[in-house]
Amino acid sequence: MYKTIKNVVSGIAIAALAAVTGACSTRDPSVFQNEANTIAAGNWRIERTPDRITGVPVPSAQLATQHSSNSAVPHTKPAVIQLTCFENRPIIRFSFEFRIGSDLNSELGYRFDDKPGHDNVPSRVLLGYKVIVIEDGATVAQFTHELASSKSLVVRVRSLNAGRTVADFETDGGKTAIDAVLANCPATAGPMRDKRAKS
Repeated sequence: MYKTIKNVVSGIAIAALAAVTGACSTRDPSVFQNEANTIAAGNWRIERTPDRITGVPVPSAQLATQHSSNSAVPHTKPAVIQLTCFENRPIIRFSFEFRIGSDLNSELGYRFDDKPGHDNVPSRVLLGYKVIVIEDGATVAQFTHELASSKSLVVRVRSLNAGRTVADFETDGGKTAIDAVLANCPATAGPMRDKRAKS
């Protein structure tokens, strides 16, 4: 009898713990994209989820590819471009699934279609070494201007400590993504961040 009661109590405790754990592991819907909270623009996915603080949708559009490579990694991996507005400034964010180098020894280049390429683009590698961002206003304006009328993009990062990274994107729908994200966050000229100035 005692053993039966003990087993029942243990079973209830485990069930309660599982319920609490399950509730804790449910992600807030405002932190991830799904079909219900995004709209498509060509190959882009435009975020429509309202921010729980401001009540307005997060200004963000993402474009994914399965074709990114690094000279130190044997297989291709996914990569993502994100257009977003952060601290009332437009940002272009490239994220990878492998390390691309550190801030002081990496160099970003890109080219749309058959337009002239851009090398040594003002940019910054974030901690974790898998994300590089364009923050300079004039550079963002140039990038989005070319993106609006382009079908393809190749991005290259050269690094002294992480080799060379290349990613290819199909950019159809870029103008719609730009208009949606930057409507209230225009890409205007601004000061370029000095990589040597560390916080």
